[in-house]
Amino acid sequence: MGTLGLPSDNMENPNETELVSELKEKIQSLEERNVRLMEDLQTAESDKRYSEGELYRVQKDLTRLRNEMERIKAPPLIVATLRDVLPENRVIVKSTTGPDFVVSVSEFCPMEDLIPGARVSLNKQTLAVMSVLPSPLDPVVTGAEISDKPDVTYDDIGGLKAQMLELREAVEDPLMRPELYAKVGIEPPKGVLLVGPPGTGKTLMAKAVANATNATFIRMVGSELVQKYIGEGARLVRELFELAKEKAPSIIFIDELDSVGAKRLDVTTSGDREVQRTLMQLLSELDGFTPMSDIKIIGATNRPDILDDALLRPGRFDRIIDVGLPDVEARAEIFRIHISHMNVEEGIEAKGLAELTEGASGAEIKSICTEAGMLTIRDGRDCVSKDDFLKAKTKVLETGRNKVKQVPTYMFG
Repeated sequence: MGTLGLPSDNMENPNETELVSELKEKIQSLEERNVRLMEDLQTAESDKRYSEGELYRVQKDLTRLRNEMERIKAPPLIVATLRDVLPENRVIVKSTTGPDFVVSVSEFCPMEDLIPGARVSLNKQTLAVMSVLPSPLDPVVTGAEISDKPDVTYDDIGGLKAQMLELREAVEDPLMRPELYAKVGIEPPKGVLLVGPPGTGKTLMAKAVANATNATFIRMVGSELVQKYIGEGARLVRELFELAKEKAPSIIFIDELDSVGAKRLDVTTSGDREVQRTLMQLLSELDGFTPMSDIKIIGATNRPDILDDALLRPGRFDRIIDVGLPDVEARAEIFRIHISHMNVEEGIEAKGLAELTEGASGAEIKSICTEAGMLTIRDGRDCVSKDDFLKAKTKVLETGRNKVKQVPTYMFG
């Protein structure tokens, strides 16, 4: 007997289909929302990483700006010279204000760097040594260093084989092959002095040696060592040799040495006395207590007769090389070097040109070749003739160049 009012099991509820469809729609909506939330989460994580990077960069800039502010706000330091090192982390310094002080050393300043004579910085209030400063070098001295090697080689020099051999023995061999002197048991020459008339190739020889060696080439004109104020010239000489020691092995070439190395006279002016102070500093550096095996000095002058005797003695300029006017063979070699780069007519020989230029220096021979080329260009040609060389020789050698005119006899009559 069946129960009245109850549906049977196999009868379907009409609302179930709608309920299932609603559940499916809700599930799909939840899945889509979950996808959007995952995308938003990834975007948020990316923004977080970017914000953390920006924060690190801003903090780094902030730290840098704070350090810069602290550096700018720091009190100025006093420059002093270290006189002596004492026990218990104390030193004696001479400040720029005048008197000497016994002060302590900061723990950030290494004691091994404290050498008597070094420049140091002092705290303005306690005068404690804060740091060791580099030694100052005048711009005149630092500008004397030749960074690029000269392009002059031994092949560009004609007629000076004997002189070049002596120069290479005294300058190049001690720097390139010092063991030769050690085997024999002698010390190489300290300096070489090149003497001779103008235009004979003294500066050219120094450039060739600088090109052949790997040493630092420092060129200084003697007149640059003569300064206006007392002690400035001697300071430049001292700094010149300090630079040479820092850059060793090095070659110091002092051109026009007579401008600073003239003989010392009894009757002098204040300017002459300053030149003499510079000379005495140069003498001290050339023959000092510090060995200079890796520093070579080359001097050049066309007035050896006015040089001081103390400058010429052995031990300073150990070898004096006379660079005179070239003979006919030397002139032919010089002509051969210059015309090898020129477009000349056939039949022009260097030996014939050399015989026509008696008494000419190497610089005058170069001027003759240049003048001959300019005459060729003037005539609209591209090949230099012998007539061009003859005209150039007349123009260069017979125009009174480097010749002193005679004083009229009636001037003092």
